Amino acid sequence: MSLRPVQVNIKALDDSAVGRFWAEALGWGVHEGAVTTYVGPGVTNVGPVGGFVWPDPVAVCVDVVTVPEPKTTTKNRVHLDLATTSAAHQAELVARLQALGATPAHVGQGDVPWTVLADPEGNEFCVLEPRDIYRDTGPIARVVVDCADPRAMARFWDEAMDWTLHEVTGAHAVLRSAKGVGPYLEFRRTPDAKTVPDRVHLDLLPYPGDDKEAEVARLRALGATDLDLGQGDVPWTCLADPEGHEFCVLAPS
Repeated sequence: MSLRPVQVNIKALDDSAVGRFWAEALGWGVHEGAVTTYVGPGVTNVGPVGGFVWPDPVAVCVDVVTVPEPKTTTKNRVHLDLATTSAAHQAELVARLQALGATPAHVGQGDVPWTVLADPEGNEFCVLEPRDIYRDTGPIARVVVDCADPRAMARFWDEAMDWTLHEVTGAHAVLRSAKGVGPYLEFRRTPDAKTVPDRVHLDLLPYPGDDKEAEVARLRALGATDLDLGQGDVPWTCLADPEGHEFCVLAPS
């Protein structure tokens, strides 16, 4: 029994517009469904379910869902870092993203080699300078989660998922798929506490043949708590990790 992260869920006033932005940003396809806009490699918006396999075998994809509330001015506690292959690629990507509607964002980063931007609805993300460690991740280098205690987050998430724990310090904890593919997941210590609901969160999926309710019970035993976001009767389960980061356990299709 275990779980795998399959997508980053982003809330938006306009899921179609934000989904199209992220499709262009990542070089992926976009499928506009009835309630969400899904972005992933190889996606084509054809037929009733689109021309793609879900979940993607390698990538952690993006799923944008419409909500009525706009993003607050508070910085998101979960964001994406995008990979680049050269200084020229970084500059070209930043320019292209700004042409698509991204804007410079100031989150106290100071003088750093990466560029901080926000998508058209204000969700912050970073375009990293080229780094060897991210040369094989695909367009998303890592999913970054702000936290108070990376060691505690490492204990919970290492048990929650089947990913491999690569590094744990007082400053950060890093995990990646045991297959050595796709992005990294990093929990980074920050001084600020969570004050608003998460605008961006992870969606986890059981493996075929595993029981979702048994997985949810296992997560509760590890310290996860139930979360009522007004979701009503839905096939997924909303939970929060020990620091209150929201995430969902999806039902196998």
